[in-house]
Amino acid sequence: MNTLKAEKRSMDIKAKKLRREGFVTGNVFGREMKESVPVKMDKAEVDRLLKKSNKGSQIMLDIGGKQYNVLIKDIQYNPLKGQVDEIDFQALVSDEKVHSVAEVVLLNHDKVLSGVLQLQLEEIAFQAYPSALVDRVEIDAEALRIGQSVKVKDLSIAKNKEIDLITDPEATVVTLSEVHNAAVDEDSEAEE
Repeated sequence: MNTLKAEKRSMDIKAKKLRREGFVTGNVFGREMKESVPVKMDKAEVDRLLKKSNKGSQIMLDIGGKQYNVLIKDIQYNPLKGQVDEIDFQALVSDEKVHSVAEVVLLNHDKVLSGVLQLQLEEIAFQAYPSALVDRVEIDAEALRIGQSVKVKDLSIAKNKEIDLITDPEATVVTLSEVHNAAVDEDSEAEE
């Protein structure tokens, strides 16, 4: 499990100022916490973490030496600067189911030579105990044939008895459809 160091932040200093100084702000909340804890994290550390983890990932958050088993609940990006502004974490409790999402990852999509591959769901919402959390669902696109689609119920996450799906099991995740040429051959049109 990945670990991220954080410090409690003073609410006297504005988040904008902290971001200019190279920090990412955030909050930690949870059922067994009396109140949410505002935190700040080093931007470089956050960027390193987000290469391996994402929304829905379970990590260890070290706040001033105290370890919290947390779920990355929300990530807010600044599209103009192309960086993370804020991350919210939910402190996990072993006997409490939490709402989370698993990112859909297409493997071997570059090996699909015919047809049009369309990803229709980027994440699957579910509820589970911390011990059963999943942060990604992988689909091998190379195994798909033209006209075939993968529904949520076909995925390993749907077969896991410890996970309660929130996303509709009948929802289509990915399809491989035939290429339809929009351009009509002018010669054949003139003959008709």
